[in-house]
Amino acid sequence: MGKSNLIRRSVTGLFSLSSLLPSFAGNVQDERPNILFILSDDHTSQSWGIYGGILADYAYNPNIRRLASEGTVLENCFCTNSLSAPSRASILTGMYSHRNGLYTLADTFDTTLPTIATVLRDNGYATALMGKWHLKSQPQGFDEYSIFYDQGEYRDPTFIDSKDPWPGDRPFGERVRGFSTDIVTDKAIEWIKGQGGEKPFLMCCHFKATHEPYDYPIRMAGLYDGVTFPEPHNLLDRGPETNGRSFEGQTLEELSRRWTEASKDPDKWWCRYPGLPFSVDGLHPTEARRRAYQKLVKDYMRCGATIDDNIGRLLNTLDEMGIADNTIVIYVSDQGYFLGEHGFFDKRMFYEEAARMPFVIRYPGKVKSGARNKDLILNVDFAPLLAEYAGVEMPLAQGRSFASNLKGETPDDWRKSFYYRYWTTHDVRPSHMAIRTDRYKLIFYYGARLGMTDSDDVNFTPSWDLYDLKNDPYEDCNVYGDKSYAPVVKKLKEEMIKLRKETGDTDESSAEMQQILSEYYWK
Repeated sequence: MGKSNLIRRSVTGLFSLSSLLPSFAGNVQDERPNILFILSDDHTSQSWGIYGGILADYAYNPNIRRLASEGTVLENCFCTNSLSAPSRASILTGMYSHRNGLYTLADTFDTTLPTIATVLRDNGYATALMGKWHLKSQPQGFDEYSIFYDQGEYRDPTFIDSKDPWPGDRPFGERVRGFSTDIVTDKAIEWIKGQGGEKPFLMCCHFKATHEPYDYPIRMAGLYDGVTFPEPHNLLDRGPETNGRSFEGQTLEELSRRWTEASKDPDKWWCRYPGLPFSVDGLHPTEARRRAYQKLVKDYMRCGATIDDNIGRLLNTLDEMGIADNTIVIYVSDQGYFLGEHGFFDKRMFYEEAARMPFVIRYPGKVKSGARNKDLILNVDFAPLLAEYAGVEMPLAQGRSFASNLKGETPDDWRKSFYYRYWTTHDVRPSHMAIRTDRYKLIFYYGARLGMTDSDDVNFTPSWDLYDLKNDPYEDCNVYGDKSYAPVVKKLKEEMIKLRKETGDTDESSAEMQQILSEYYWK
């Protein structure tokens, strides 16, 4: 089947409105924009089709392309901790993990913190959340919510509704028949249509897709039949000995193992994988990895196509209601994902594929159409942006609004570098902190648990990676040991210290971390 045919187929209350604005009555309030914030899980930029790459021609993306043509695409948007729950907490609060307290998947979000939802609701917005929450505590700031229990299920998911008592960490709720991405969209559309127009609204429509196990509805089952996807050039990267990196990473062999075991007993795992049985028995390791890659991408792209379908339904709803011109639409993923690059799957590590957040925004008259912005934008900037558009302030936020950037008026003092930290640690994916500029990326793998939840005590010798993104955009060669880069390393380490102080992440209270820094930072 040709590529063209594939595409054609198928703290709350801190601010009140009166305290922020001298007058906000009558028709002025009605003119504030509605906000439709669509968030997916792990829907990486390599698969969106609008960011180029080897999969661009295969992406089923008419509605993402529509948003891109009618709005602005961010070229360099990043999360500050490449993990679902921590990234979501930063999106809500505008704060880094060490400030909002949600470091790992096992942490619980502090309900007393101000979020964009609490601030907007306290200032006259109708607010709702449908779909994936994943922050353990009860959602705050939403007039209504209907959220998945825990990670959620793709098929016949269980929903916890705001009208019912909060069940805590128990699987109580209503099981709804159907496919999760479609159901979440149904709920979002029903709520939007139920708004009378007296108030502007914030609708947070959060999909489980494209998270593992990358499932898809029956209507997508034939998409990509007979297709062999092109491979990333570093698919057969076999580890530190290949590119000199400081960690092993989670490879496709682990995904093959999960599929193989699930083929024997589907109920053994926390999720049900589509397209089983699967086996690589008897294959050479190279062919086994290639087979795993083809299955991963085929499942994943079908799952992503379902998101695009439902974005189209949401956009059509705004058009039919006549409110598209005064509704901000954002589609973004909570982080990126490896699709075979370096032989990996999953996220977490500070490589481009995992840390980059694909992001598109449409706001007629306020955001340029068909534009692309190259500024360094972070997930901690989202809440301040939406607050500015709504005419309010975002308390405690560490990020800053990029509304001017979206008009093509980047402030002179806009960031030229940013700080990243991944707090969870396991043997193949150690905890690390990093800095990125427009050209360089410096990563310090310290590998210590530091009391974090969902982590292991590992025996790891702290080490460094440096990537020159101009000469090595795919991060194939760690040049930290190259003496010609010594001046660059020194400058980046000084900049990292500066950013750690600015963000308030200095580890001053951790004797263990201070010892690690003392012994290895300037090594």
